[in-house]
Amino acid sequence: MRHRKAGRQLRRTSEQKLALMRGLASSLIEHGAIETTEAKAKELRPFVEKLITKARSGTLHDRRLAGRHIQKRETADKLFQEIGPKYLKRPGGYTRILKTGHRKGDGAEMARIELVEG
Repeated sequence: MRHRKAGRQLRRTSEQKLALMRGLASSLIEHGAIETTEAKAKELRPFVEKLITKARSGTLHDRRLAGRHIQKRETADKLFQEIGPKYLKRPGGYTRILKTGHRKGDGAEMARIELVEG
Protein backbone atom coordinates (compact mmCIF):
# COMPACT_ATOMS: atom_id res chain seq x y z
CA MET A 1 0.00 0.00 0.00
CA ARG A 2 1.10 3.52 -0.80
CA HIS A 3 -0.69 5.34 1.98
CA ARG A 4 0.77 8.83 2.60
CA LYS A 5 3.58 8.37 0.07
CA ALA A 6 3.60 11.58 -1.94
CA GLY A 7 5.28 12.11 -5.28
CA ARG A 8 5.93 9.95 -8.30
CA GLN A 9 8.17 6.92 -8.19
CA LEU A 10 9.23 7.21 -11.86
CA ARG A 11 10.11 3.48 -11.79
CA ARG A 12 13.33 4.21 -9.91
CA THR A 13 14.76 3.62 -6.47
CA SER A 14 14.99 6.65 -4.21
CA GLU A 15 18.72 7.04 -4.92
CA GLN A 16 18.17 6.88 -8.68
CA LYS A 17 15.32 9.38 -8.47
CA LEU A 18 17.44 11.80 -6.45
CA ALA A 19 20.27 11.50 -8.99
CA LEU A 20 17.78 12.14 -11.81
CA MET A 21 16.39 15.24 -10.09
CA ARG A 22 19.88 16.60 -9.45
CA GLY A 23 20.84 16.14 -13.09
CA LEU A 24 17.64 17.68 -14.42
CA ALA A 25 17.91 20.61 -12.00
CA SER A 26 21.50 21.30 -13.06
CA SER A 27 20.50 21.24 -16.73
CA LEU A 28 17.56 23.56 -16.08
CA ILE A 29 19.75 26.04 -14.22
CA GLU A 30 22.46 25.92 -16.92
CA HIS A 31 20.17 26.24 -19.95
CA GLY A 32 17.10 28.01 -18.59
CA ALA A 33 14.72 25.46 -20.14
CA ILE A 34 14.71 21.72 -20.85
CA GLU A 35 12.35 19.27 -22.51
CA THR A 36 11.52 16.08 -20.65
CA THR A 37 8.52 13.90 -19.89
CA GLU A 38 5.56 15.53 -18.20
CA ALA A 39 5.87 13.38 -15.05
CA LYS A 40 9.57 14.23 -14.63
CA ALA A 41 8.83 17.93 -15.17
CA LYS A 42 6.11 17.88 -12.52
CA GLU A 43 8.48 16.21 -10.05
CA LEU A 44 11.30 18.60 -10.93
CA ARG A 45 9.30 21.77 -10.31
CA PRO A 46 9.25 21.72 -6.45
CA PHE A 47 12.85 20.46 -6.36
CA VAL A 48 14.11 23.43 -8.40
CA GLU A 49 11.87 25.98 -6.72
CA LYS A 50 13.30 25.09 -3.32
CA LEU A 51 16.82 25.58 -4.70
CA ILE A 52 15.89 28.99 -6.13
CA THR A 53 14.35 30.02 -2.80
CA LYS A 54 17.66 29.17 -1.12
CA ALA A 55 19.48 31.19 -3.77
CA ARG A 56 17.32 34.23 -3.06
CA SER A 57 18.75 34.62 0.44
CA GLY A 58 22.26 33.69 -0.66
CA THR A 59 23.68 32.90 2.79
CA LEU A 60 26.62 30.55 3.19
CA HIS A 61 24.40 27.97 4.86
CA ASP A 62 21.92 28.04 1.95
CA ARG A 63 24.80 27.78 -0.53
CA ARG A 64 26.03 24.66 1.24
CA LEU A 65 22.54 23.17 1.34
CA ALA A 66 22.12 23.79 -2.39
CA GLY A 67 25.62 22.39 -2.97
CA ARG A 68 24.30 18.99 -1.93
CA HIS A 69 22.22 18.90 -5.08
CA ILE A 70 24.13 21.12 -7.52
CA GLN A 71 27.49 19.44 -7.97
CA LYS A 72 29.10 21.75 -10.55
CA ARG A 73 30.63 24.92 -9.16
CA GLU A 74 29.78 27.00 -12.26
CA THR A 75 26.13 25.97 -12.08
CA ALA A 76 25.91 26.78 -8.37
CA ASP A 77 27.53 30.17 -9.01
CA LYS A 78 24.98 30.92 -11.74
CA LEU A 79 22.16 29.91 -9.39
CA PHE A 80 23.32 32.23 -6.60
CA GLN A 81 24.71 35.14 -8.63
CA GLU A 82 22.20 35.40 -11.49
CA ILE A 83 19.02 33.42 -10.87
CA GLY A 84 18.53 34.08 -7.14
CA PRO A 85 18.76 37.88 -7.34
CA LYS A 86 16.51 37.89 -10.42
CA TYR A 87 13.59 36.52 -8.37
CA LEU A 88 14.00 38.62 -5.19
CA LYS A 89 10.65 40.35 -5.59
CA ARG A 90 8.80 37.23 -6.73
CA PRO A 91 7.13 35.23 -3.89
CA GLY A 92 7.33 31.87 -5.72
CA GLY A 93 6.38 30.24 -8.99
CA TYR A 94 9.77 30.48 -10.67
CA THR A 95 9.12 27.77 -13.26
CA ARG A 96 6.58 27.13 -16.01
CA ILE A 97 5.59 23.78 -17.52
CA LEU A 98 4.34 23.75 -21.11
CA LYS A 99 3.01 20.55 -22.65
CA THR A 100 4.57 19.82 -26.04
CA GLY A 101 2.70 16.73 -27.19
CA HIS A 102 3.66 13.08 -27.52
CA ARG A 103 7.12 11.60 -28.07
CA LYS A 104 7.36 9.83 -31.41
CA GLY A 105 9.06 6.67 -30.15
CA ASP A 106 6.82 5.57 -27.28
CA GLY A 107 4.02 8.14 -27.15
CA ALA A 108 5.08 9.56 -23.78
CA GLU A 109 3.65 12.95 -22.85
CA MET A 110 6.43 15.51 -23.25
CA ALA A 111 6.71 18.89 -21.58
CA ARG A 112 9.06 21.86 -21.57
CA ILE A 113 9.97 23.25 -18.15
CA GLU A 114 11.50 26.70 -18.12
CA LEU A 115 12.36 29.51 -15.74
CA VAL A 116 9.91 32.39 -15.94
CA GLU A 117 11.05 35.97 -16.48
CA GLY A 118 12.09 37.77 -13.31
